[in-house]
Amino acid sequence: VQLVESGGGSVQAGGSLRLSCTASTFGDTTRSMAWFRQAPGKEREGVAATLTGGGITYYTDSVKGRFTISEDNSKNTLYLQMNELKDEDTAMYYCAATMNVSPGCANWGTYDHWGQGTQVTVS
Repeated sequence: VQLVESGGGSVQAGGSLRLSCTASTFGDTTRSMAWFRQAPGKEREGVAATLTGGGITYYTDSVKGRFTISEDNSKNTLYLQMNELKDEDTAMYYCAATMNVSPGCANWGTYDHWGQGTQVTVS
């Protein structure tokens, strides 16, 4: 499985960006997909997650109401719409996937497929 992120960049505080993650096909396998981020000097944290095709989403508290995770299964693409960006959103953002869906999509430790990351800088 290959995951390729795009859409990162530099934006002013209050602005918006949309990240995309294109996956090599999973076929019809149910999976959880998520966005993580890692800021310099900080641990990686889960930001948003979804159970594909299940209508289930999860957001960490700091992005609730500002970020939206969505998917287009016809394109094997996961999105993260980020609005009202803040300085503290600056980080490398990673797309991740797992076919181990039993623990739930917000069980961050289950993710075992990763993209290379895309940088988001808010100033």
